[in-house]
Amino acid sequence: MPVNERTWQLGLRFETAEEPAGNAAGADAGLDTGPPVPGRRAAPKSRRNEKPTTLATMEEVCERLGLAFQNVASNRGVPGPDRQSIEEVGDHLAVLLPALRAALREGSYEPGNIRRVWIPKPGRGQRGLGIPNVVDRVVQEAVRLVLEPLYEPTFHEASHGFRPGRSCHTAIAAAYKHLDEGYEWVVDIDLENFFDKVNHQRLMARLAQRVDDRRLLVLIGRMLKAKVVMPDGVLSSTDEGVPQGGPLSPLLSNIVLDELDRELDRRGHRFVRYADDSNIYVRSERAGQRVMASMTDFIERRLRLKVNVQKSAVARPEERHFLGFRLRREPLDGSVAVLLSTRSKARIDEKIRELTPRTWGRSLDACIRKVNVYLLGWIGFFGICTDSVEHTLGILDAHIRRRLRVIQIRHWKIKPTIARRLTKLGVSRKVAWRSTYAGRKSTWATSHTPAINRGLRNAYFAERGLVSLAAEWKRRGKSIGAPAPQLRLALG
Repeated sequence: MPVNERTWQLGLRFETAEEPAGNAAGADAGLDTGPPVPGRRAAPKSRRNEKPTTLATMEEVCERLGLAFQNVASNRGVPGPDRQSIEEVGDHLAVLLPALRAALREGSYEPGNIRRVWIPKPGRGQRGLGIPNVVDRVVQEAVRLVLEPLYEPTFHEASHGFRPGRSCHTAIAAAYKHLDEGYEWVVDIDLENFFDKVNHQRLMARLAQRVDDRRLLVLIGRMLKAKVVMPDGVLSSTDEGVPQGGPLSPLLSNIVLDELDRELDRRGHRFVRYADDSNIYVRSERAGQRVMASMTDFIERRLRLKVNVQKSAVARPEERHFLGFRLRREPLDGSVAVLLSTRSKARIDEKIRELTPRTWGRSLDACIRKVNVYLLGWIGFFGICTDSVEHTLGILDAHIRRRLRVIQIRHWKIKPTIARRLTKLGVSRKVAWRSTYAGRKSTWATSHTPAINRGLRNAYFAERGLVSLAAEWKRRGKSIGAPAPQLRLALG
């Protein structure tokens, strides 16, 4: 975009190649911009909203702009359409905040455009993310800091997405509890393109029930109507939807879907909702079909949203994917098991193949370090699975070690080197040479011969620091956190 378009939003002229003089607007306003800062400052850490909010007003928003910038900077996000980075905005913060506060109070603040990017969805398809300018993200975060204390205490306890103190784990804990109490059928409702289909009029009407400051309502309305810059440069208007990617979008989505939560509660259903994924637990398939029909009618007629018929179903919980997990009633002892979903298992298999390519050109230790980063994060999320997953984790560990053996064999390259290295690793000379020259085998087939398994044994990789999923799962323990004591579960 031209420089005059990307700096017009706040009337602040950051130093650019076209304007080396820098912030002329700030100088004209009598603001002390200070000397230029050599280098970039480190991103500050996010801070909590320690000041309680009793009223949602524009003045409250203005007071929280400094804290909002710290939270935005801690996320280390990328620039929006104006190409101004967090560091550039931070360097001009002393000038920006007073001008921003004045524009918000006067009602002259206009949100900039939103940059649309596409990311692949698990399975297939793409999800559109909207990346606002850094300044717009700061304003959205300040609005969130003001609105969240008003709405958070009133949200339903079955809602777990994008809420403080709640997570995917607390949602699985609640689902575990419903299944354990005998509700063994699930009505899995998937909303089609929810974030792109939110009705602006209904959302603004719900906000107006608690927000009296018209300036704040107008500001939120302008944010919702911000135009979107598509990847090909086309500028698109926005008539509906809450673009994913901004700090305010998760809170607005919960405000919209809280009406669904209240309706489910009014009808006496047991349910768990995480963002736009809703699971309703019933005792029979017939009851599930009735609930599916009635709730689909409510969602499409009342909320003006669309239910994805292809992805929604009435089924046993073990047949459905919920936040990466599936739940199952064990036939032998009647306990409830928390397992990996089929999609999650396929995803880690694909990631392992990506992290351990046969053409790995660096050292084996470098590959192990890279794999460990992913495995530790993965087990940190999926470590709440129950004992039934131990066998699956053992298989994954064995598969990772075999792929690392392939890399090591390819590093050794020729058969004489392979035989000599195996001998140094404790394999008898006769077995090492005979196994190495026993016919023509692919590298993958060679990686599973007795000589290779004996030389590149499990301890060989453990000594190099390879993380074992099964061992890490046992070390961490099996427990599901929950937001309330009555949902606290100890599994295993």
